[in-house]
Formats: sequence, structure tokens, C-alpha cells
Amino acid sequence: AAALGRGSGRPGSGGIRGGAAMDLFGDLRRMNKRQLYYQVLNFAMIVSSALMIWKGLIVVTGSESPIVVVLSGSMEPAFHRGDLLFLTNFHDDPIRAGEIVVFKVEGRDIPIVHRVIKVHEKGNGNIKFLTKGDNNEVDDRGLYKEGQNWLEKKDVVGRARGFLPYVGMVTIIMNDYPKFKYALLAVMGAYVLLKRES
Repeated sequence: AAALGRGSGRPGSGGIRGGAAMDLFGDLRRMNKRQLYYQVLNFAMIVSSALMIWKGLIVVTGSESPIVVVLSGSMEPAFHRGDLLFLTNFHDDPIRAGEIVVFKVEGRDIPIVHRVIKVHEKGNGNIKFLTKGDNNEVDDRGLYKEGQNWLEKKDVVGRARGFLPYVGMVTIIMNDYPKFKYALLAVMGAYVLLKRES
């Protein structure tokens, strides 16, 4: 009987089917205003804490996006689709050939993760460089904006310093299936709002 789940034995709960939905609405109705405000504030604290951690990572790493997910197979075998990359972007560090950078080009919304293959350093300290995906046949000049043959430091979002394999697949699934994303967010929001303090 314990395995059937909470509320499955209540009269009028609809048994297993629909029982969870009825429990959810029943819990909401039984909550007084003070409990509801408390849960909403609790949810707001979780969201604001996550935002503060993200902003803190931006300050510490110097990168506008300290964590990114690899979306394509152009860097295989170094990185695979779904790998989570940790980035830094300290402007004093020189860019060197062989380094893996994440860069943004004008006209493209999604940053690209590729390896630096050539660097041109001028006497005044300006650096221009060329990138290429390890799994690609040609360099990235076809990806840059029209007439652009080299990248500059201003185009760099960050440089790969570490990674976790395949952890970012959840992000890819949520982007590929928006309904799954909204369902997951709704379940998480409902859990935080209805969670009882023990």
C-alpha cells in the first residue's frame, strides 16, 4: 500500500491517475496566505542566489559567459556535443596557437568553440588570430563576418580551462524540445512552492 504513492487511498482523489494533480491543488487550497508568501519568498531567494553566483563567476573569471555547453561536434575528439566548458578571459593573458577559445562574431548569436591555429602579434601589442575546429577540414574564415579574415581579443568570450563531459546534454535537450523545458521548470517551481519545511 505504501508503494502506491501519497493520497492514492483518499476518497475522490481519482486513484493513481489524476491523484497527483488533485493533491497539488488540495495542498494549494490548504496553504494559508502566510505559508504561500513564505514559499514564494523562498523561491525568490533561490533564484536571486543563483543570479548572484552567476554574476560572481563573471567577476572572478573575467568572462561574460563563464560556463558554456558545446553544441556541435566540430571540436571532436577534444570536446564532444554536450560537454560543459569552464572559461576564463583575463585580458592580460596572451592568446597563443593551440589554445581553445570561445568567440562571438557579428551576425551570429551563438558563440563558437574552436582552437587557435595562427597568431599575428604586431609591435604595438595588437593581436590577430585565426581559428579552426579540430574536426573541420578548413579554417573558420567562412564563419567570420563578411570581409573579416582574423579575430581580435575583443571577439573572445573566454578560453577553455576545464570541462565536464556530457553534463550539458540537459541544456541541449531543453533547447531541442521546448515543451520538456517548460514542463521541467513548472515541476521545479511547484516543488519549491509546495515543499514543506520539516
